[in-house]
Amino acid sequence: MRKASQGLRTVLAEKVHAYRIRRGLSQEALADACDLHRTYIGSIERCERNVTLSTLEILANALKVSVSDLLSDK
Repeated sequence: MRKASQGLRTVLAEKVHAYRIRRGLSQEALADACDLHRTYIGSIERCERNVTLSTLEILANALKVSVSDLLSDK
């Protein structure tokens, strides 16, 4: 099974965390907005998850950013 590069997972983790904090959301609040479990959000932020495209889209919508914003290292 192939995995996403650690670098890309790190970028996603940092971006989800940063946008979540910027929006004043707890992991639990973001999870509720995404209809995901709180521990799943934590595992994304710890680079433990290789999320699907549909999950990326859900996260982006909940954080009010684009998918490319979540994956860009800029």
